[in-house]
Amino acid sequence: MVSVQIEHPIRDYTTWRVAFDRDPAGRQGAGVRRYRVYRPVGDPSYVLVELEFDALEAAERFIAVMRGIWKQVEGTLIDSPRARIVECIDEHTY
Repeated sequence: MVSVQIEHPIRDYTTWRVAFDRDPAGRQGAGVRRYRVYRPVGDPSYVLVELEFDALEAAERFIAVMRGIWKQVEGTLIDSPRARIVECIDEHTY
């Protein structure tokens, strides 16, 4: 399993969330198994999104789709988005 980690500043969380919930990338159809949205404590103008995939290829395709979406909204809704694919190499629950 791999995850795509996306992070970027946002102009307004409520507006960003409405756009995120519209799901222009079609997360489920793109192979996303689960996602989490994070926001740094004390910084309401930044978000981090983690999306889990079964396959590396699906994660790579998803990032390509997101880059197209970002071109349409960068500078208005978000700024300087960053994405990377990571794999979990260890996990433990206490």
